[in-house]
Amino acid sequence: MAVSTGAVRRPAEATFWSTVWEWLTTVDHKRIGILYFWTVIVWFLLAGAQALLMRLQLARPDAQVLTPAVYNQLYTMHGTAMVFLVGTPVASVFANMVLPMMIGARDVAFPRLNALSYWIFLFGGLLLNAGWLAGGAFDVGWTGYANMSTRPFTEGIGANFWVMGLIVLGFSSMASALNFLVTIINMRAPGMTLMRMPLFVWALAIVFILVLFAFPVLTVALIFLWFDRFYGTRFFDVSAGGNIFLWQHLFWIFGHPEVYILILPAFGILSEVIPTFSRKPIFGYTTMVLAMVAIAFLGFSVWAHHMFTVGMGPVGNFAFSLSTMLIAIPTGVKVFNWLATMWGGRIRWQTPMLFAGNAVLLFVVGGLSGMMHASPPIDAQQHDSYFVVAHFHYVLFGGLVMAVFAGIYYWLPKLTGRLLDEGLGKVHFWLTFVGFNLTFFPMHFLGALGMPRRIYTYPAEAGWGTLNLLITIGAFITAVGTLFFAYNLFRSLQKGQPAGNDPWDGRTLEWSIPSPPPEYNFEKIPVVHSRDAWWEEKRQRRIAPVGGGSNGHGPTPTHAQGHAHGTSGGEEIHLPKPSIIPLILALGLAVAGLGTIYSRALIALGLAITVGAIVAWVLEPPIRGVIRSKE
Repeated sequence: MAVSTGAVRRPAEATFWSTVWEWLTTVDHKRIGILYFWTVIVWFLLAGAQALLMRLQLARPDAQVLTPAVYNQLYTMHGTAMVFLVGTPVASVFANMVLPMMIGARDVAFPRLNALSYWIFLFGGLLLNAGWLAGGAFDVGWTGYANMSTRPFTEGIGANFWVMGLIVLGFSSMASALNFLVTIINMRAPGMTLMRMPLFVWALAIVFILVLFAFPVLTVALIFLWFDRFYGTRFFDVSAGGNIFLWQHLFWIFGHPEVYILILPAFGILSEVIPTFSRKPIFGYTTMVLAMVAIAFLGFSVWAHHMFTVGMGPVGNFAFSLSTMLIAIPTGVKVFNWLATMWGGRIRWQTPMLFAGNAVLLFVVGGLSGMMHASPPIDAQQHDSYFVVAHFHYVLFGGLVMAVFAGIYYWLPKLTGRLLDEGLGKVHFWLTFVGFNLTFFPMHFLGALGMPRRIYTYPAEAGWGTLNLLITIGAFITAVGTLFFAYNLFRSLQKGQPAGNDPWDGRTLEWSIPSPPPEYNFEKIPVVHSRDAWWEEKRQRRIAPVGGGSNGHGPTPTHAQGHAHGTSGGEEIHLPKPSIIPLILALGLAVAGLGTIYSRALIALGLAITVGAIVAWVLEPPIRGVIRSKE
């Protein structure tokens, strides 16, 4: 074998600058996954710091820690960052880290497009936050409701950065979704039928379909808003025949599927971690797949439950109330199946499983409070109160972030070759568990007592001081837990215990190759004979019939169906050529986006860079070379 370059392995002869160049030009999906990972970690820490500042302001009545203007910017950018810079890219992070390995592929379908999606994500995030340095960030809430976000009501330049940043980020999400959908459809190993795919792959496939349908709607809404702000259109101006509800409908047609774009990757992670640590196959695989498909389908029919208080009338309220209640059925099926998987299993309560079990528990709490909002009268009572803040944090922090921590402890050792420390991981878990519940559970009571969300301060006579102080203490306990996680990450990268190929007795194909994996993942493309393919091979050492469906009956796939032999007996492995062009192309788009805010000259410069990069992209050979596997 000619080459064996691990995801983070650094050649002994590498210099600092050659290493930097390797990372800037990489098209290796594992390295791109690591770039995504660290970028999302930075945005997560930034959003967390913003939350802590808000909690200091609200810790006691009539506090003056922040000005009202800064507070408004903080809650707006905290929500925006957590949704678009932390939650949404979770699918791309884990897809890059492990998806090709889980389906037995050597690479993704479009390696340079994959790199482009990361660089656009990075520049889009910087553009989104540039308002902080240009005189003030956006300040009307992460939903950006028009007409509050139009020029007569928001003159600040932060709104321009917010709108353009989200437009650019949308291109990143859609490019990533297209790339991984094609990868899943075309590059599965021989024998891996759709009903043999790991549930995590199913979850990501559904997420990427949602992205391709939902993000264009948001892009249209943002373009309308951009035209209203810059070119004198009046899409959201009632006095000119516009309609402020147009923004709400467009935003939530995107926004509620976005909830499932955020949470379905978490469901996929839980569906991999729980069976592995319960030492049992997942209970009800087929119903789990159908439940995710149903959630995605129904996710597009519930958007107006965010608008019960705008006066849609009884028919509209009834229809969206019914569809919202229906979505609880497939969600409940998934929770039941996770519990049934654990039932009777020999559970190992190691850190990934602690976070996974906790994610199920907290998501159920958030889901139950969410069901209350399916009822229009109850929703009207709780609307814009802290009860809603408690609800969506139980779903998105309790369900999503806890599952992401489970996924990090579970899969990161595959890429780095080193385990995260188990003791530090458990300290991280318990501090996060205690801090999270101390932070968000009292918010249910605050909402019931009438405390509105997004308020800068409150009078002592309101009686909300004690609960707010408890919430602030809980937020700082969570922050301390996050510091333990950060320390664990850095320490384990330097001194962590070697992971070996298969530290968890894993079920899926990524655990059959070295940690960290070689650049081409598999020296020999595996042939899949069943679900839990690696488990089956380890435990039973048998060759099962290979089929074209879930029943396992059908013809055995040949090498020709999945990969080709080289002329010397080994398989040909095509290595993609590293390229700086994706970075330059993304930079061109960012400069053009910046130009729409500042000057036409910048637009022209950005477009020139973009066009030049596209031409170079077409002319550049995509393949670096071919090596042959041992055989």
